[in-house]
Amino acid sequence: MLSAEDFHDPIDASTLRGKVLCGYQGWFRCFDDGENAGWVHWSRDSRQITPETLTFDMWPDMTEYSQEERYPVPGFTNPDGNPATLFSSANQRTVLRHFEWMKQYGIHGVWLQHFVVDLPGAPIEKRHTSRMKVLQNVRDAAQKTGRIWALAFDMAGMPSEQIFDLMTAEWKRLVDTGITNDTRYLHHNGKPVLMVWGFYNGQNITPGIANRIIDFFKNDPKYSVFLVGGCEWWWRTEKDQAWAKLFRRFDVISPWNVGNCSVDVKGTKWAPTDYWKEDMEEARRAGMLYLPVIYPGFSWDNLKKLPPGQSNISRQGGRFMWKQFYAAAELGADMAYVAMFDEVDEGTAIFKVCNTPPTQAQFVTYEGLKSDWYLWLTGEGTRMILGKQGKYSDMPTRQ
Repeated sequence: MLSAEDFHDPIDASTLRGKVLCGYQGWFRCFDDGENAGWVHWSRDSRQITPETLTFDMWPDMTEYSQEERYPVPGFTNPDGNPATLFSSANQRTVLRHFEWMKQYGIHGVWLQHFVVDLPGAPIEKRHTSRMKVLQNVRDAAQKTGRIWALAFDMAGMPSEQIFDLMTAEWKRLVDTGITNDTRYLHHNGKPVLMVWGFYNGQNITPGIANRIIDFFKNDPKYSVFLVGGCEWWWRTEKDQAWAKLFRRFDVISPWNVGNCSVDVKGTKWAPTDYWKEDMEEARRAGMLYLPVIYPGFSWDNLKKLPPGQSNISRQGGRFMWKQFYAAAELGADMAYVAMFDEVDEGTAIFKVCNTPPTQAQFVTYEGLKSDWYLWLTGEGTRMILGKQGKYSDMPTRQ
């Protein structure tokens, strides 16, 4: 068996097996970051950021960021009175910093979110150039740190009639420009791995469009991939037969579990994992791999303009997340999707978050735990899933 130190070596990019990757939004922008986009994904009004316009629930711990990575936030101060700052995902140094953390804590790499709504011809196409800058930042950072990455198209918010044409055109362009020849790009069975997220009955996609997408990505002679389908968590019990059939056509199925929770007799919320065993068995019968989604907790009060704490799914000091890692390990899963690395909008981030955020608004913290706690815990969970350490139902103690 490999030791923990082996996680610092370049990660094998030839197989999805044995991989735990984090979702990476890479969508944050700031004034004066050179993108001329304003406070994208920090504020619902990109021209200004105020307590009333905030769209994120966790303030990143900016302690380690260099001066060139810190963008002052007007009107917000740290508890010590100094001006508060935020980061931009368009800053190459910041993305490299995030990947250096992944290497340090034994995280394999990322699913880079690529939003169809940002593509040329889509409603927010003006963001495409900046989005491509982030993609290049991720490529460079993965090369420098030995991490791996794969693209994840997100179909949310797109007019249904545009999804197929714009998404496939973008994939063809990216392949033709060489991203899948990148030595750090994830492959499986000799094909580049691609995730397409958003297969939900009743949202912005029909079974006809969904099947057309699957047909292209699985069968195109030049641009085919090893296809991961991100879909509704109740896919196995879907009653609509057209949807039920297409859910069994992916190479890998990854039911989105974020926000799905149950409540125990004490009133504590937990992420349900009791259905994973049947999911895995059904996926196997359909000839698919199963990629469980693990998340650390949840909160989007500022994004949805809710009273503080109303949307919160408590992290239980890490126990909420560890319980999912343990369930995956017990079932023999050798891969997982951690949602997510940098998602502070929905309070699912695992990167370094500040416990003493600005007091001008309400934020969720790690409740006194070290800011790297969830990076460390993700590394520990990864080792448990891969059999690099024993299986422990109780969250490990940090030395």
